[in-house]
Amino acid sequence: MATKKKSNVEEFEYRAEMQQLLHLIIHSLYTHQEIFLRELISNASDALNKIRFRMLTDKDVLDADTDLKIQINLDEKKRTISVEDTGIGMTKEDLINEIGTVAHSGTLDFLQRVQEEKAAVDANLIGQFGVGFYSVFMVTDEITIETRHADKDAEGYRWQSAEGKYTIEEIDKKTRGTQISFKLRDDAKEFAEENRIKQIIKKYSNFVDFPIYVGKEQVNRVTALWQLAKSELRDEELTEFYKFLTNDFNPPLTHLHLSIEGSVNFKALLFIPETAPPQFYREDQEKTVQLYSNKIFIQDDAKELLPEYLRFMKGVVDTEDLPLNVSREWTQNSPVLVKIKNVLTGKILGFLDELAKNQPEKYKKFYRNFGPLFKMGVNSDFTNKDKILHLLRFETTKSEDGELVSLKDYVAGMQKDQKEIFYLSGDDKETVKRNPNLEYFRKNDYEVLLLTEPVDVFVVPSIFEYEKKKLVSIDKADINLKEDEKAKEEALNENLKKSLLEVFKETLGDKVEDVIESKRLVDSPATLVSGKEAMDKQMEKMMKAMNQDFTGSKKILEINTSHKLIKNLSRLNIGDGKDPLLRQSILQIYEGALLIDGNLNSPTGFVSRMTEIMEKATE
Repeated sequence: MATKKKSNVEEFEYRAEMQQLLHLIIHSLYTHQEIFLRELISNASDALNKIRFRMLTDKDVLDADTDLKIQINLDEKKRTISVEDTGIGMTKEDLINEIGTVAHSGTLDFLQRVQEEKAAVDANLIGQFGVGFYSVFMVTDEITIETRHADKDAEGYRWQSAEGKYTIEEIDKKTRGTQISFKLRDDAKEFAEENRIKQIIKKYSNFVDFPIYVGKEQVNRVTALWQLAKSELRDEELTEFYKFLTNDFNPPLTHLHLSIEGSVNFKALLFIPETAPPQFYREDQEKTVQLYSNKIFIQDDAKELLPEYLRFMKGVVDTEDLPLNVSREWTQNSPVLVKIKNVLTGKILGFLDELAKNQPEKYKKFYRNFGPLFKMGVNSDFTNKDKILHLLRFETTKSEDGELVSLKDYVAGMQKDQKEIFYLSGDDKETVKRNPNLEYFRKNDYEVLLLTEPVDVFVVPSIFEYEKKKLVSIDKADINLKEDEKAKEEALNENLKKSLLEVFKETLGDKVEDVIESKRLVDSPATLVSGKEAMDKQMEKMMKAMNQDFTGSKKILEINTSHKLIKNLSRLNIGDGKDPLLRQSILQIYEGALLIDGNLNSPTGFVSRMTEIMEKATE
């Protein structure tokens, strides 16, 4: 241990959220105590990566010739552990700012929810929510950190935890790097046993890039799996590597191994997770692939390597075409990375196509988890748009629950006289299937795509056509529908229809854009549809959710002139066009259509009017 210099010990209060975090860790995560070692080794590996990266361009650092490694020492009798690395080390500012903050904004919320609900904690979530260094408090009450930064003129520091606070003092530490040491509580004494520590390292940290020593024995396997031939890869190793890379406790759904030579040279080992990680759709919380140059780590989250819609892929890309002294800023505009990105994108899309053909159940699982993100490629990757369209899947009016249909299969099953691909959007499949706008299509056996994910309203209207078939929303007023001859015979004649439509328009006034006769209704008396230039109904709902002042466009009310209720209203109109019951019924029909659409703002008035109508009907 380094000696203390003659200097004052500074004392710092933990921030309020840190005290809260410590309390939650101790009382919520104790069932997964072994995680602490994974977190410490992960931090040590990060520090080693940083010094290795710096030394590519700057050899003027402290202990430039020191081996990059992680050393773990145990004393079973005293129940002590120390984890030491020869990484970049920390400054005093690092100790205050880095050690004393919560890694992710969602960490506290997650832990509080677990404690309130008294739920079992999935160990997978612990690493993903960024408990990090402070997981050590699951096994100890006090921690000591001794560190010295890689700058040659840097001072050494000792950080020590105490109840509700911590202290920092200057020390005479000769070597670069960080050592974390602590005494295990009695309920965690198993972690002072050498075999137990080795077991944890092999379980979580077997593929760390640097040797991990327990005493004098190297425990982990430092092997770049992506450099091996496909025939040399074993499923067990791939699963271990994936878990190490992602902190996921589940095996991957599938993997893609690439070795590319040509205009650009690289190797890649990529994985699709079995499930979407927590907070996956928060981009700032989720990392994608790691970038290496000749097995030298360059970047932890190389967003430049994949388009946004393929961000679900995890893994490693290693190229010999990048100079070792590349800066992280340079990678953002690197022509090499642009080439790699283009090749990777094509290979991944081809891989997904093969998965869909040969392992449809796996593809369905992938699509359920990552479909909302993947679909966004339609609007962003115009080069590969056709390939993406081929991979899209939808529920339809004819698909079984849980089954998904491709656009290709939809087109293959179209009616002989059908020239367009029909779709309808809504909150969920059951709600959409009850939409009255489907009645004509159901009666005539036309299949309709059911769009139930929020992203669909942004993506599908921009597809325009597939295999020369236009995509058409059946919520639109201008859709071309064949007239039903039988319904035409049962409908009101032209004079009665014209008169009743005028009364509808007069009664509703500026509540609607227009009132017209419907060709799409079979069993319902009326429905609301959008004008040719209007937004999709679901899009309008989303706009209203984001902006309370958003009003949306007026709708067109279509009425079914062969429906018994509409015929009854026509008789009332013949007797007296000002009949209060007629006018009340028209308002009720309109607000009923609003209710079905989920846009009725005043249900009180609707119910009150319904009561009045029933009172008159039962006099």
